[in-house]
Amino acid sequence: MAQTPKKLDPSRGPLHLFGAEVRHHRERAGLSLRALAEVIPYGASTISEIERGDAGCDRVFAEVADEVLDTGGALTRLHDGLFDGRSASFPRWFQEWPDHEAGAEILRSYQPLLVDGLLQTEGYASILLEGDRAKVEGRMARQEILSREVPPRFLYLLPEHVLWRRVGSVETMRQQLLRLADAVSPRCSIQVIRDGEPHKGNAAGFIIATMPGGESVAYTAGEPHGWVLDGRSEVARLQERFADLATFALPVALSVELIRNVAEERWKA
Repeated sequence: MAQTPKKLDPSRGPLHLFGAEVRHHRERAGLSLRALAEVIPYGASTISEIERGDAGCDRVFAEVADEVLDTGGALTRLHDGLFDGRSASFPRWFQEWPDHEAGAEILRSYQPLLVDGLLQTEGYASILLEGDRAKVEGRMARQEILSREVPPRFLYLLPEHVLWRRVGSVETMRQQLLRLADAVSPRCSIQVIRDGEPHKGNAAGFIIATMPGGESVAYTAGEPHGWVLDGRSEVARLQERFADLATFALPVALSVELIRNVAEERWKA
């Protein structure tokens, strides 16, 4: 008995919108997943993941699907409009997250090992991304949401050891920590959890985006890759974890003082 196809909701994000259009054109052409896989260089399982919005794809997929499905270039144009180079800037499992991030009213982030990408300097990001210009530019472009006329409320927690973990040169670290201290504003709070506090935040980092309507979605890091989570129970657990971690954090003013002190004492050339 054939499995009922997953019901698609294009409003959930660009991956789902693109997937819905691929399925529409494939079904209009009267082809099954297996039949389409026989005439393009992608497996049926890969096509299925793309249609469900569970995976992104490169532009080549859109081009060959357009040709076989006789869409008049519709999928390639849609891919360009939705992703605009994202396949080069972000890994496929992260490609829909910038849209959630950009639409959020409140962002809550906890990162146990590195400075959050929204507050990284270009030099710090370049070291982490091994100088890949497309990826660095993509990360810097994400930060534009914090300089909007009305930016999201950004609540950021980080362990103290992130301030001491060297990434790049001494000057790179000094500039990064000063960037953190200078970022604090009525819309951006940064709180440091002192080393030695008995918190349970030693696993993967995560960020929660709360939308204007109150619904929330989260991104959590992991191995071999991260995940976007929109299940209520999963997001609720992360919200509870964030609240628990916040109880161990220094107030914002003391956090900024600590960050500046480490910048000047540890990372001054």
